[in-house]
Amino acid sequence: MFFQSYIKCKNVDYVSSKTETFYDIQLNVKSKKSVIESFNEYVAVETMDGVNKYDAGQHGLQDAEKGVKFVSFPPVLHLQLMRYQYDPIQDCNVKINDRYEFPEMLDLNKYLEVPEGVPANYQLHAVLVHSGDNHGGHYVVYIQPKGDGKWCRFDDDVVSRCTKKEAINNNFGGSDDEMMRACTSAYMLVYLRHSCIKEALMALTQEDIAETLVERLTKERVIEAQKRKERSEAHLYQTVHIVTEDALYMHQGHDLFDIDKVHFRSFRVCKQSTLSEFIELLASSVGYSVKHIRPWPFAARNNQTFRPMVLDIESVLQKTITDLSDQDNPWIVFLETLGPERQILNLPSFDKDTDVLMFFKRYDPRTKSISFCGHTYLSISQKVYQILPILCERGGFPQGTDLILYEEVKPNLLERIEDYSNCLENTLDELMDGDIIVFQKDDPDLETYECPTAKDYFRDLYYRIEVTFCDKNLVNDVGFMLELSQKMNYDQVAHAVAQHLNTDPYQLQFFKVQGYRDCPGNPIRCTYEGTLKDLLIYFKSKQPKKIYYQHLKIRIDEIENKKQFKVCFVNDQLREENELVLYPNKNGCIEDLVNEARQHIELSKNGSGKLRVLEIISYKIYSILKFDVLLDCLHTSPGSKTIRLEEIPCEQSEIGSNEVLVPVAHFHKEQYSTFGVPFLIKVTENEPFVEVKKRIQKRLDVPDKEYDKFRFAVVSMGIATYLEGEEPLVTEISKFKARVPDGGRLWIGLDHINKAPKRTRYAYTEKAIKIHN
Repeated sequence: MFFQSYIKCKNVDYVSSKTETFYDIQLNVKSKKSVIESFNEYVAVETMDGVNKYDAGQHGLQDAEKGVKFVSFPPVLHLQLMRYQYDPIQDCNVKINDRYEFPEMLDLNKYLEVPEGVPANYQLHAVLVHSGDNHGGHYVVYIQPKGDGKWCRFDDDVVSRCTKKEAINNNFGGSDDEMMRACTSAYMLVYLRHSCIKEALMALTQEDIAETLVERLTKERVIEAQKRKERSEAHLYQTVHIVTEDALYMHQGHDLFDIDKVHFRSFRVCKQSTLSEFIELLASSVGYSVKHIRPWPFAARNNQTFRPMVLDIESVLQKTITDLSDQDNPWIVFLETLGPERQILNLPSFDKDTDVLMFFKRYDPRTKSISFCGHTYLSISQKVYQILPILCERGGFPQGTDLILYEEVKPNLLERIEDYSNCLENTLDELMDGDIIVFQKDDPDLETYECPTAKDYFRDLYYRIEVTFCDKNLVNDVGFMLELSQKMNYDQVAHAVAQHLNTDPYQLQFFKVQGYRDCPGNPIRCTYEGTLKDLLIYFKSKQPKKIYYQHLKIRIDEIENKKQFKVCFVNDQLREENELVLYPNKNGCIEDLVNEARQHIELSKNGSGKLRVLEIISYKIYSILKFDVLLDCLHTSPGSKTIRLEEIPCEQSEIGSNEVLVPVAHFHKEQYSTFGVPFLIKVTENEPFVEVKKRIQKRLDVPDKEYDKFRFAVVSMGIATYLEGEEPLVTEISKFKARVPDGGRLWIGLDHINKAPKRTRYAYTEKAIKIHN
């Protein structure tokens, strides 16, 4: 189970070697017919010479031989057949299904450096097989468990007998006769050494299994049996969610809790259990006596509220859970417990005909928050003023404090209780168990608060929505979330976001989201007259709401009278320095764009000081834009067309009648495979082309040795005519001045290898498109 990798110098006495252990060997399958051929390749000697000479330390670079020698083989040998390899043509991993034979008996003695005392003869024990391609398939394994030539096929949980041909010959792969077998081939072989077969396949005893493994398997069997039982009996059980007062204190919305946020205590209860049995289960779970708890099932009302309802416990103690819950699953129950501060031994009695269960909330306009103040039983004939002392005590106010009371009827509807001398039955609309009274201190300074009354608070809460704001210029920005009112206008939203970002609201620009694509869409004008609700109208109710933003260097009200242009500035060395984001007046022309750019760039000291604007398409110059062209006529499409700004070289600042500027672009082999930075070169009538070549070389600053490899062509309508031969070529500028049918001009192509680092042709920043069925 040892092999030695070595490097031996040919001309000096120097050897570098390393001995390592192994239990498996990776064998190359491609272009090999059998295991023997792969082993021969594995131990083949590799010569290291020429540029691949070995660095032998003090001996310097030396010719050497590199290889592997097997010192010993293990009792169990795993041969991994490299069926999966990278294909550079397809640019992905592919499966090699070529025919590859492996013997039942394998003799490896000749691969040992020194023969061992026991022959290295092996017998095939298992064949691991894959059917399919690189993207998926099915796995099976063929094993002869006792080494007696009787093979078995293990296919998931099915074990069956099979023939030797099915186990070995049928899994060589690449069979032309059996088309269905063409994708089926072995990828791993397990061989047993003849001398170790009895020991390797000896019967397993209980003592051979580790105790930790026995314990683990026992636990897994118990858990699996329990899960199997739960699955088979799932129809006999239902879930009951228990809510106690402790879970209601942090709730800031309407009703008593938010079903998506509240912490339930869940119980899995047999549907045929009686209420009496269920109450005993609850009592033992929460640590209370049966007399100290009382369940109040929640029920959905017609007015979109979810409140507890009375349960006549004495009369329904023997009813089943499924009958009481009306088959609701899960069944939500408010569990009333005896408070620890109470000076009573049992829960007070409740008369469903004369009493009502009432909940209280206190509103604080200073903090704009709600505090849950517990519950109590009240008589339906009780006067409203009689509960004021209870409210003062629960709200932490001195007795006799003037209070304002509201009934929480439904979301966005609180009705003020005006007459405190009336009884509850006549004051509250359709008095029912689970009704909620919201109260607050009657403060003369209420109007100074943002939401002075509880009614204002709940109205504001009703329109509240969580919106995520993401930076448009940061890829995969998770953003931040703000809770805003859907009634907010543009200014209010901008100020809220600016406050979070600690910036000027007028230096923020917002963008809608593009439908399903989840990326920035059209900008939102600062004069937008709608509300936040109008901006989010296309989002589904449960869908996260999102708006994109970006920081601006100028005010948004100024920028909306301007038009944004992204311009690439190229210096006199033909290097793209940076991308400028310019905001000229939308009704301006190219000259305005140039004047705006001058404020952001630095020109060369000895340059002409003049600028020009070019349209670049696919790394070729399409046109030179005149200064009087309106910006509205300048259409840019992301990725395919760019606007380039450059300083005019001194030699091109003046163009004579017998001169013309000719576009020059780089390409390799195909004239469509353009790359690099295109440029303009001045050509004179009847000028020898060799002079043009010299100016191009000077412009590019390319060494002679590299420049000699360039080929030159004139490209027209996608056809390249190479300028070759020893005869001097003379330029005719009339050809370069004329327009060709595709709308452009002739251009000079430089055919050479692209040595720049590879990158995508265009800088796509969009996310993948999601198709929703």
